Amino acid sequence: MRWWLPPALLALFFIGTPVALGETAIGQGCGDQAVPLRDPTTAYAAYASGPVQAVKEPGGRPRHSFASVNRNGVSMVFGVLAVIRDRECRPAWYRVQLPLRPNGATGFVAANAVTVRAVRTRLDVDLSKRRVSFFRDGRLVLAATAGVGAPGTPTPTGRYYVNQRLHASDPSGPYGAGGIGISAFSPVLIDWAQGGPIAIHGTNDPSSVGRSVSHGCIRIENRLLRRLFRATETGSPVNIHA
Repeated sequence: MRWWLPPALLALFFIGTPVALGETAIGQGCGDQAVPLRDPTTAYAAYASGPVQAVKEPGGRPRHSFASVNRNGVSMVFGVLAVIRDRECRPAWYRVQLPLRPNGATGFVAANAVTVRAVRTRLDVDLSKRRVSFFRDGRLVLAATAGVGAPGTPTPTGRYYVNQRLHASDPSGPYGAGGIGISAFSPVLIDWAQGGPIAIHGTNDPSSVGRSVSHGCIRIENRLLRRLFRATETGSPVNIHA
C-alpha cells in the first residue's frame, strides 16, 4: 500500500520532557569522543529549534539542511545516537539518525540547534512473524499481527525511529485512523510521493493483516493502531528485522 501523505492529514505528536544531558546522563566523558545515549529502556529525540544543518562530522562538510518542520507540518525530529561534549562537559554535538535515503543515514547536528527529550517507548517489527511489538520502559505492552511488504515491494529492515505521527483525514480510507511514520523508505519505490516513506498504519482491508501484501508499509488493525498511536512517543527507536 502506498504511504501518501495528503495535505489534509493533521499532525499529532508526543512531546516529552526536555532533559539536560550533563555528566549524569547515559554515558559519561568529555572532549571529542562520541558517547552513546541509549539503553534498553531510554532513548532520546532531538527536536529542531529552527533550521538545522546536519554535517558528516562535527565542524565538517554539510550533509543536509532541514527546516524546523517537515513537509507535513510536523516538527522535525531526529533519533539521537550519541553525544559529543566540550571540555566543560556541555553537549556540543549530537550524532543522530536522519530521515533520508539511504536508509540508516546518520549525521551530526549542533547541540544548540535542537532540544533533546527523553523517550521511553520503542517498537520491534518482526517481518517473518508478521508482528509489531510495543515496549515501554523495556516492558512489552502491546503486540499486534501485521501486514508487511510483498516480495516485490519489501519492508526494509534496519534500525530507525518514529519521525512523525499523522491522523488520516478519512478514517475509512486505506490508512485507517492514521499512521506512525518511520525514518525508513521503500528500497524500490523511489519515485513515490515524498520518496516512498514507510509507516505503521491502519487499514480498510482487515484481510490484509497478517499477509505479505503491502507496498512496504506495516498494516495493523485499526483498533490496535489507535492504541499504538496514542502510546508511541515521537523519536521512539524502531527495529525492523526478518
